Amino acid sequence: MSLDLEQLTLSLSQARQQSSPQQILDLIPYSSFIGAQAKVLKADSENVLYWLERRASNIGNPSLPAIHGGVIGGFLELSASIEVLYTLDVNVVPKVVDFSLDYLRPGRYKTIYANCTVLRQGKKLVNVTATAWQDNPETPIATARCHFLIS
Repeated sequence: MSLDLEQLTLSLSQARQQSSPQQILDLIPYSSFIGAQAKVLKADSENVLYWLERRASNIGNPSLPAIHGGVIGGFLELSASIEVLYTLDVNVVPKVVDFSLDYLRPGRYKTIYANCTVLRQGKKLVNVTATAWQDNPETPIATARCHFLIS
């Protein structure tokens, strides 16, 4: 599915008005391939919770079993880019300039949650952090720092 700028702008506007970041995720085939989902935590808030349901196709190490590190990294990058599109007044798909990922614990075969924070928005660059956890947000399994070009 290919979107032109007008369609993308309309889709982003609708998603923001309806407090539905999932509508943006649904435009990206990779998100459905890995099973990424998102929702706003409170109706009057922009705090978005991202999650990745357990899915056998996401397993990288079947002996543990553990989620593939590339899936975790892709999920965090995807979540950070959706955070930019959903929370900022941006109508272009952000391009990754730099992405740094720290794996802290194995991602076990269960749901992975993530939240993102826009640390700084400039005229051309946005800095976002993303943190993934499973049982407790205080014990993350991975953290990422992302720089996106938005112009």
